[in-house]
Amino acid sequence: MNRIVAAAALLILGVQAAALTLPDRSPLPWLAGATLAVALLAVRWHVTRAPTVLVDESRARDPEETLRRWVARTQTLVSWADSSRADWDKHLRPMLARQFELATGQRKSKNAEAYRATARMVFGDELWRWVDPDDVALNERDKPGPGRDVLDELLKRLERI
Repeated sequence: MNRIVAAAALLILGVQAAALTLPDRSPLPWLAGATLAVALLAVRWHVTRAPTVLVDESRARDPEETLRRWVARTQTLVSWADSSRADWDKHLRPMLARQFELATGQRKSKNAEAYRATARMVFGDELWRWVDPDDVALNERDKPGPGRDVLDELLKRLERI
């Protein structure tokens, strides 16, 4: 789109420069108008034409491929639960906090106290510490994460909301 506008501006300037060399300059406004009309038609064509699809729809709708991706993503999430606290804090904690915000409608940025109170009602103090986005422990990064059982309980509680 920017290229079309730049090319149109250069074309108008070129037509104006060429028209200035004519002995009779009365057709100058007509030439500029015609050039501008062509440029506007090119922009209109560019805006209204059908967008080109770059995604291969045949593969995206394949149920087997979708299921395969889902299984791989789930296996990765479970492996992070069994991994270190650093992996939990980096991958699972933000995902769980985001899912909690979506499920409850409580946004931490709007009312942090209501957000924490709702979280404690849903998870309890023991489980909330694994979801709380502010409880990232930088000095305990090498310790093991809470494990699959905690992830399972957190997901069950999110599911009940």
